[in-house]
Amino acid sequence: MIRMKKILSSKYMVTLVWVIGLIIVWEIGATVIEGTKRSPENVLPHLHQILASVFTTNKVNGTQTAFQIVLSNAGITLLRAGIGFVIGAGLGFVLALVMNLFLPVEKILFPYLMMIQMIPILGMAPIVLAITKDINKSRIIIAAILTFYPVATNTLAGFKSVEKEKHELMYSLAASKFEIYRKLLIPSSLPYFFTGLKISAPMAITAAILVDTLQGGAGLGTALSQSLKHATTIYIFWQIVFLSAMIGILSFYLMVLLEQAISPYKRKKK
Repeated sequence: MIRMKKILSSKYMVTLVWVIGLIIVWEIGATVIEGTKRSPENVLPHLHQILASVFTTNKVNGTQTAFQIVLSNAGITLLRAGIGFVIGAGLGFVLALVMNLFLPVEKILFPYLMMIQMIPILGMAPIVLAITKDINKSRIIIAAILTFYPVATNTLAGFKSVEKEKHELMYSLAASKFEIYRKLLIPSSLPYFFTGLKISAPMAITAAILVDTLQGGAGLGTALSQSLKHATTIYIFWQIVFLSAMIGILSFYLMVLLEQAISPYKRKKK
């Protein structure tokens, strides 16, 4: 009886119940919409229809199936998001390091960092595009900006979280500033750094897709927008929705695996 209660109250069981509930609600909604005549396709298909569209060999644009279109655009979007994510993470860590080394730099730059973060992405995208005059560069920069702030602020918090006693111990051992950072501050900041990465990884992907819908060209957002306007099949829209959700979740867990592989405190727990 106790074991059964543990199983029913486990997070996996709760997740399963939520998934089943969402599937039931989805199918009820799809059935209702199916009864209403739509042209050319139902906006909310049944889940089995979306799954079937992934494996169908029917060509949508004469040369590619719906899933092939999604995959080709996914590669473009993920490349931009990935480059922006790496650039933003690197710059965020370096800036956090500089702000911790020089207090005046932190006091000058930190308010501007918060100000940039408060600008909506819908307002930021046209500004960045006007400056760069290049769609690909603008999307990479926006992904980098969204990555930059969580990484910088969390890493800075990690540097400042180190107890005063540990600093004093390092000074008593005649450690240089370089050794203090290498042996104490940077290892101590890693949990905070990876927290920033876990937050920003899905954000970078979401931003890349959203900016695609605004600026056109190639990418998941563009394909999604065209699908909604019925320039292509509506199944492309739903494939992109589910694929984007899976990529966002996987990007988070990829950061978790990277943290477990790199962080010394994670290795010690094992």
